[in-house]
Order: sequence, then C-alpha cells, then structure tokens
Amino acid sequence: MSDVDPVPVTIYTREGCSLCVVARETVERVAADLAVEVRLELVDVDEDPELAEEYGDRVPYVFVDGNPTFKYEIDERELRLKLLAAS
Repeated sequence: MSDVDPVPVTIYTREGCSLCVVARETVERVAADLAVEVRLELVDVDEDPELAEEYGDRVPYVFVDGNPTFKYEIDERELRLKLLAAS
C-alpha cells in the first residue's frame, strides 16, 4: 500500500454513450499500465438538469485531478503525463 492518494478522475457521461465507455476503459487501462491508483467517478449528466444543460452532448468530459482535461476523446500520451504529474 502506498502513501500516495489516488488521483481523482471524473468522467461526465450519459447512458448509451459509446465514447464514454471508451474513455472509462482508456483511463482504467492507462492507470493500470502506469501503476497509478485513480479514484474514478462517473457522473451521468442526465441525472442533474444543471449538468445536462452545462455539458449537453459534450460527453465524455474528463477531469483529471480536478482540472478539465479531455472532451470526447482521450489522448493517451497526455493522459499518462497528467496521471504521473498528479500522482
């Protein structure tokens, strides 16, 4: 067990969003490759009218360590850098 806190990763998503599934799988795979622990939170924008209005169809929207990082697709190289920097 490490003394490092998991890196918070939030994915704003919605049901039936194939890009959202790919985003989640990419975060999980890259984190495992790097041996970086992440605390993954999936937020369904359709469950909150304010989020639905804010994000609309702009999902997946991915925050890494509290910062908006990716929209629609994840750049794996950039994700690796962000996770390493935050861990």
